[in-house]
Amino acid sequence: MGQEQSLPIDDSISSQTLKERSVDSVAKYIRDGRAKKIVVMAGAGISTSAGIPDFRSPVTGLYANLARLDLPYPEAVFDISYFRKNPLPFYTLAHELYPGKYRPTISHSFTRLLSDKGLLLKLFTQNIDCLDREAGVPEDKIVEAHGSFAHNHCIECESSFSDDLMRQAVSKRDVPHCITPHCNGLVKPDVVFFGEQLPEEFQRNRSLPSSADLCIVMGTSLTVQPFASLPDSCSEGVPRVLINVERVGGLGSRPDDVLLLGDCDAGVRRLAAALGWEKDLEALWEGTNLEEQTTKRDHKVAQRDKDELLDDQITNLTREVNQSLKISDDHTARLRQHLALNEEKSKLSNGASTLEKSVTRDKSEAEAPRATGRRPTSEESPQLSGAAKGDVWSTTTPRFNP
Repeated sequence: MGQEQSLPIDDSISSQTLKERSVDSVAKYIRDGRAKKIVVMAGAGISTSAGIPDFRSPVTGLYANLARLDLPYPEAVFDISYFRKNPLPFYTLAHELYPGKYRPTISHSFTRLLSDKGLLLKLFTQNIDCLDREAGVPEDKIVEAHGSFAHNHCIECESSFSDDLMRQAVSKRDVPHCITPHCNGLVKPDVVFFGEQLPEEFQRNRSLPSSADLCIVMGTSLTVQPFASLPDSCSEGVPRVLINVERVGGLGSRPDDVLLLGDCDAGVRRLAAALGWEKDLEALWEGTNLEEQTTKRDHKVAQRDKDELLDDQITNLTREVNQSLKISDDHTARLRQHLALNEEKSKLSNGASTLEKSVTRDKSEAEAPRATGRRPTSEESPQLSGAAKGDVWSTTTPRFNP
C-alpha cells in the first residue's frame, strides 16, 4: 500500500529550521555544519538517465515492456512462486539489467560525494542495479531495501553462489543451479521477490532516519511500503528535500520541506551548485565513465608500446654501434701491434746488416797487406801491440846502454 498524500504546506507558514524553503537555504544549512548526518532515500528515478527503465511508467516502464516474456501478469517475473516453476523469464530480464552494462548517473555520484565529505549517515535505496556501489558509495553506507544483484544464494539450502558463476550464467541466459553436493536447487541473486522477506539489513536500520539532521529523497514514487514511510520517520524540524519529477507522499507538508521538482540529475546539479561542489561532483561522475577510461587506457598502452618499441630500437642501435666501435678498437690495437712488430723487425734487420758490413770491411782490410807482400805499418794496423812496435823499432835504431 502506498504513502497517503497530504496537502502541501501553505506559503504563509514560516520555516522552523531553514531561513526559507529554498535550495539556497538548504545549501547554507549544510555549509554551516548543521547537517552532519544526512539520510538519502532513492528510487528508480535516479537510474533512468543511465538507460535503466523504472518499473511503473505506463509506456516506458519495465512492467509495461514484459509482454514478450509471455508472463501471466507482469509482476510474475519477480514472484518467488512463479520463479520456482519457471525461472527463465527472470534470467532473460537479468541479462538486460545485470551490473556492468550501465554507468552511474550524476545523482549516484552526488550520494558518493556526501559520503566522501563525511556527511552521509545512510543511503536507503529501492534499486537493485548496484549503481550506487559502482559510483563508489561504501557498502556499509548502503541499505538495499529490495535487495540487489550484489550477492547470490540458493533458494533451497541458502548456500552462497559466486558472482563469477552467476555472471557467466546470466551472460548466456542460463538458469544456474546450486553446486552444493546433493542440492541442485535454483539459485538467484538476492533481489527481493514478492513473497519474500525484506533484507535483515533494512529491518535493522529502518528507524535510523529518526536520528538524521537532513533527509534527501530522490527519484521515487513512494508507493511501496515499508520504504514509503521512511521520510515520515525523520524528526519534526529536520529539513526534507525532495528531488523528483513530481510531489510524492507527504513531502511538502512540513515547514522545512523543500521541493526541487523536475529531472533528478538537474535537481542534484542545482543543489551542488548552491553548495559550491560543482567541480567535485563532475569529477566524481567523470570517474565513472569506464568506456572513456578504457579508451584512455588503451591509448596509454598503445603509446607505451610505441615508446617501448622505440626504446628497443635505440637499445639495439646502441648495441650495434658499441659492437662496431669495439671491433674498430680491436682492429686498431692489432694494427698498432703489427706495425710495432714490423718496426722492431726492421731495426733488428738493419742492425744485422750494419754488423755484417763492418765485419766484411775489417776482413778486407786485414787481407790487403798479404796480397801486396808488405807488412802494414802501425798507422795502417792499429791492432799491432806495443811489443810488436818495439820489435820494429829495435831493428832500425841502435840501442844504447847507460
